[in-house]
Amino acid sequence: MPSSAPSSALPATPASKPPKAKVPLGLVAGVIALIAVLLIPLPADLPVAGHRMLAILVFAVVVWITEAVSYEASAIIITALIAFLIGTAPNIQNPAVEYGTSAAIGMALTGFSNPALALVGGALFIAAAMTHTGLDRRIALLTLSKIGTSTRRVLIGCVAVTIVLSLVVPSATARSAAVVPIMMGIITAFAVEKRSNVAAGIMIVVAQAVSIWNVGIQTAAAQNLLTLGFMDKMLGQRVTWADWLIAGAPWAIIMSVVLLVTVVKLMPPEANAIAGGRETIDGLLADLGPMTGPQKRLMCVSILLLLAWATEGRLHRYDTTATTYFGLVLLMLPRIGVMTWKDVQSRIPWGTVIVFGVGISLGTTLLTTQAGRWLGEQVVLHTGLDSVGAVGIFAILAAFLIVVHLGFASATALTSAMLPILISVLTTLPGEFSRPGMTMLLGFTVSYGFLLPINAPQNMVCLGTDTFNAKQFAKVGIVVTIIGYLLMLLMAMTYWRWLGWI
Repeated sequence: MPSSAPSSALPATPASKPPKAKVPLGLVAGVIALIAVLLIPLPADLPVAGHRMLAILVFAVVVWITEAVSYEASAIIITALIAFLIGTAPNIQNPAVEYGTSAAIGMALTGFSNPALALVGGALFIAAAMTHTGLDRRIALLTLSKIGTSTRRVLIGCVAVTIVLSLVVPSATARSAAVVPIMMGIITAFAVEKRSNVAAGIMIVVAQAVSIWNVGIQTAAAQNLLTLGFMDKMLGQRVTWADWLIAGAPWAIIMSVVLLVTVVKLMPPEANAIAGGRETIDGLLADLGPMTGPQKRLMCVSILLLLAWATEGRLHRYDTTATTYFGLVLLMLPRIGVMTWKDVQSRIPWGTVIVFGVGISLGTTLLTTQAGRWLGEQVVLHTGLDSVGAVGIFAILAAFLIVVHLGFASATALTSAMLPILISVLTTLPGEFSRPGMTMLLGFTVSYGFLLPINAPQNMVCLGTDTFNAKQFAKVGIVVTIIGYLLMLLMAMTYWRWLGWI
């Protein structure tokens, strides 16, 4: 008699349906805000295209603040909105015809032809080369080995490492990503309690120092390069690397001291010395072995680039972008270079390039559709900025940027959304003051990511170590923000005025 099928076989159960993806509330809010602005009656002095650009700007701000979608996805959405909303709007020069989607998409992509975007790409390449060769880690360890290993010297070493890497690693996130593992290794090797004031102080200093030196060095952060792009497009002028350094570095040096004193006072270390510190750093350096050929070549190219950037307009007439790309050629040449394109493409965050290009396009299109000029006139008309003088203008606009930054997780997004409007305000204001200089100084305040961990990527990298909490970070950040702002006002009345930037 044939055997029957096993009776223990379980009946088939229907596969459970995957949960439906929910539309992010921030995206819904952005669309509602877009439609609401479009439905507002059109002001007589604002072209239709300008009206629609203001609606797109409001949509972008809502989406960026809520982080409803990734920055890369938002950049693509903004491009599409410009293509269709501006493409179907009457041409400002000839209202009888529309712009057309072909011309509008060209406006949406104009940022990708800006030299500042090329400089961002070059900066990301250099940061990738540093990570690929391990030169950033070697520089950090060598700097720490020279400073010393008492508790306070380790904190000073964190700032020193940040300064050195700010000169040769043009990416705030890349710098923090290079330093954090080293400092965590030291914390672990020193047997320091992870939730101690020593460990928390080290990581907070790393995060805050990166933001401070974003102000001091032009090529240290993407938002600085975006500021340059807007200055070039909207003002027809730019600031050299050396001029930026002369203006920003003194503030950064003073604020580095303020940061160290604040951390020591508010989070006093449990011990004045860390046992075995020198041996640990020497051991980490020994593990790296002798300096490799690629590291030596990258170091030489980095020094050459620093010299070229610092002497622009003094010893030669080549701008920062051109000299950077000459350095990239050297880094890519066979036998001379340090990495291949295959090595590069996997290490560069291409989404940053896309967001950067669309950010410049957004600001430029606000200008060409007269939306920026109209908005600037409204700000001047309703705030009385035209009667407070140059320092007063800077004080108000800088405070505005610092407060608004609380809602942004990206300084690049903040710059894209707000700086074109502020430049339009500056060009509308009467009086004799340096518009490029004021723009640069406002660009400084964009880097004020001191209050909340979410306000800057480097803060989040450090928060991920679980050595401190948001309350500890904010306690230090409030002091740094207030003193930093007051110091900027003091420098606006004295040092920056003497340099001709106010």
